Amino acid sequence: LPQVDSANAGRVLASDAAVFLKKSGLTDLVLGKIWDLADTDGKGILNKQEFFVALRLVACAQNGLDVSLNSLNLPVPPPRFTDTSSPLLLSGAASSDLPWAVKPEDKAKYDAIFDSLNPVNGLLSGDKVKPVLLNSKLPVDILGRVWELSDIDRDGMLDRDEFAVAMFLVYCALEKEPVPMSLPAALVPPSKRKPLSVPGAMPLIPSSTSTKESHQSLPPVGILAAKTPLTQ
Repeated sequence: LPQVDSANAGRVLASDAAVFLKKSGLTDLVLGKIWDLADTDGKGILNKQEFFVALRLVACAQNGLDVSLNSLNLPVPPPRFTDTSSPLLLSGAASSDLPWAVKPEDKAKYDAIFDSLNPVNGLLSGDKVKPVLLNSKLPVDILGRVWELSDIDRDGMLDRDEFAVAMFLVYCALEKEPVPMSLPAALVPPSKRKPLSVPGAMPLIPSSTSTKESHQSLPPVGILAAKTPLTQ
């Protein structure tokens, strides 16, 4: 709270909160909804209790849960912010202990779809994944983000776990839940979680400085923008 309550008055102004909450990587639309729910009296100021409600809702949104007061009682990991000075930043050590957000019974369903697509050496190319994604009828930009988030090792292919992440995100989007801008720690498959000893192993938000990496990740999105319309 001291980070956003500069005057130490026990309350947070909308302007200060907005700057802080933006570091969560959530869209303005989602953050606006969170603010409306937290600022119960509509004064544009959050007291300590309301601010904690906002933080809980940020955590819910980052973990694919519905942004609503009903979600406040659900168990979620702490919210994550890209400001490294924030004590709320989830450390790699803690994230490796998180249970995977993909439930075993859902994983079994996703595995069956994965196997039906004839993976080669345990991997599916973008061409094989594309029809499944497009079949969801979701907007291409959303599907592009789903691909970006699920191709965790950036090799242009999805393995069994990465495919499960893609399916999980697609089903979230179909339930009208926002696709996160960065992959929540709880969604990273345990097989892909790196120990903390590797600096910058799991950037929360892709850095725009590494142009090489961003170029590598362009083709998959191009895969989705198919020139030929899909026949029903």
